[in-house]
Amino acid sequence: MLHGPKETQHRAKHLRRTMTLPEIILWQELRRRPNGLRFRHQHPAGPYVLDFFCPRFKLAVEVDGEAHEYGDRPQRDEARDIWILSQGVKTLRLAAAEVLNNLEGVIQHIVATAQNSSPGGGGGSAQR
Repeated sequence: MLHGPKETQHRAKHLRRTMTLPEIILWQELRRRPNGLRFRHQHPAGPYVLDFFCPRFKLAVEVDGEAHEYGDRPQRDEARDIWILSQGVKTLRLAAAEVLNNLEGVIQHIVATAQNSSPGGGGGSAQR
């Protein structure tokens, strides 16, 4: 299981209280355990905090706003995904706008991705 140092744990706790609207909406659905999948929100993982994490299928779900498309964010996100994958966890990145506009489709995509992942990780990063 992924854990983080105390600093990351404190940051995760803060992020749980300050989630974005797309994260809140997605969490409201994921906490209902779609297809029996259990997720954690704002889960510490080494130096990072995962938006959502399904321990059973070792799947991280990240909700990306427009800011993730500019500056050095794409490179930082890629480095983050590589580190997370090195821990045996697959990353699924979703556009915040997609969460807001197609929540049912997003949930179906998350469930399908989790169930098509082998427990123990592997695979790469799925992009929007």
